[in-house]
Amino acid sequence: MSKIVFLDVDGTLINYDAECPESAKEAVRLARANGHKVYICTGCSKAEIAQRDLPDLDGMIGANGGYVEDDGQVVMHQALTVEQVRHIVDWCNERHLGFYLEANSGMYYNDWFAIQAPSTMKKYAMGKGAPEEAAESAGQGFVNSMIHLQGEALYRDDVNKVSFILSTYQDHLDSKVEFPDMEANTWGGKDEQALFGDLGPRGITKKHAIEVLLAHLGADQADTISFGDAKIDLSMFELCAYNVAMGNGGPEIKAAADYITDDVDEDGLFNAFKHLGLI
Repeated sequence: MSKIVFLDVDGTLINYDAECPESAKEAVRLARANGHKVYICTGCSKAEIAQRDLPDLDGMIGANGGYVEDDGQVVMHQALTVEQVRHIVDWCNERHLGFYLEANSGMYYNDWFAIQAPSTMKKYAMGKGAPEEAAESAGQGFVNSMIHLQGEALYRDDVNKVSFILSTYQDHLDSKVEFPDMEANTWGGKDEQALFGDLGPRGITKKHAIEVLLAHLGADQADTISFGDAKIDLSMFELCAYNVAMGNGGPEIKAAADYITDDVDEDGLFNAFKHLGLI
């Protein structure tokens, strides 16, 4: 029986240096050759994914569920309104918070992000086990992959979601009050250790996006398998019939998993695909 596999990207399909292990590429290639469908299900927007060296896939769910694509066909795209983007931009700038707008056309950041992001992303990479020098390079590379905009140029109409650097965890708590019409999440660490907040359209989750894709495919939920490493992946786990946590994953995702595989850099994806009979 063919399966439909959903893969988180950072920490699952690729490591925290944004490298996709050759064993992971081979696992995806072999699974698809065996008749299984493999999709990424990520917080990243399409522009960020386009910069990654990933294997061929059947499609993608991006922006934490705001964008669904199957075999090159856009199945769903729910972006923020210009008014919502304006509200977020002004709120973050007033608080001196660095942010970037995630759109399928690119990633766009404000002045504060240029200052704050290198050290924040260095901390993120080191927290995932990267050596200090590599983490510092990755942090600056993250900024260099984006486009710097100022003023009203940031009031865009193509934004899937917005990630902003937390000066403290209170910024996230305040965002939930300030933006009741949006989904407010965090990433880059557990609870008060989180480095980023993010804001996207209300009702948009990875779980919802998988439901939309399954309806489009006429596929059965019983044939779904998901892979993740972080708290944001729990909504996938709520829907999919079988769930795999990476060995490098956090305690919440491991507690919710049916199976825990090896770390992303220790052939975790390949070993799990083999264990599940996908390859």
